[in-house]
Amino acid sequence: MSGSDPAAEPRSEESARAVACVIPAKDEAERIAATVAAALRIEGVDVVVVVDDGSTDGTTKAAEQAGAVVVRHERNRGKAAAMETGAARVAELDAQDVDSRGGEAGRHLLFLDADLGDTATAAAPLVPPVRDGEADMTVGVLPRQVRPDGSRAGGHGFVVRLARQGIRAATGWEPEQPLSGQRCLTRQAYDAALPLAAGFGVETALSIDLGRKGFRIAEVPVELKHRATGTDLRGQLHRGRQFVHVGRALARRGVLIDAIRGGAR
Repeated sequence: MSGSDPAAEPRSEESARAVACVIPAKDEAERIAATVAAALRIEGVDVVVVVDDGSTDGTTKAAEQAGAVVVRHERNRGKAAAMETGAARVAELDAQDVDSRGGEAGRHLLFLDADLGDTATAAAPLVPPVRDGEADMTVGVLPRQVRPDGSRAGGHGFVVRLARQGIRAATGWEPEQPLSGQRCLTRQAYDAALPLAAGFGVETALSIDLGRKGFRIAEVPVELKHRATGTDLRGQLHRGRQFVHVGRALARRGVLIDAIRGGAR
């Protein structure tokens, strides 16, 4: 766990707060319905918001039919923008709850990838530490992913190493899976991280920005499975974009050189 509590004591009302699941999605018509249905089975989750980030398939229709609230970007704006759009829609729902029921509302935010399918229910362990006031953000540590042919997924790990070393240089904490997009956090923590870093740098920047501000971050093992990135050209291009986005996020936080030096050791 990283960081110290920015508040004096955990607030008792945290355990009573509902959780909103936000799922950025781009061309995930085949998997989004199963992911939404599974997310709705997580204890404490009372709404799933899917942000269709410029899909050209039936992602919106499939998500709506599965029970999600859907917000659509007419063009692809990237993961961080989709996360911000989803969180903003949750804030609108929170405000409506205050107006209709009175009192204070404000859901915690659970961010999940769109391709988790039926395994999304396994994200449940991310919620209790946040709801119980033990952590301000939890990060899912996934088992090693396997491709359909049985081979181990993943590239050469250079993006992971860069992100890990950057987070350590900035906060003193070295996460196991710095690029994990499966995260639960309080609205206070989320708001403290705005604006989010662009694109695939968002997770690395979240850990740095919240760690520097004293928020508590905990990694939690979760038995989630998503579509494995291959080693073909498409997979290599994806990792290349990740590397650029993570590097940009680290540079803007003044730790890119330290991260590169640390990775070389």
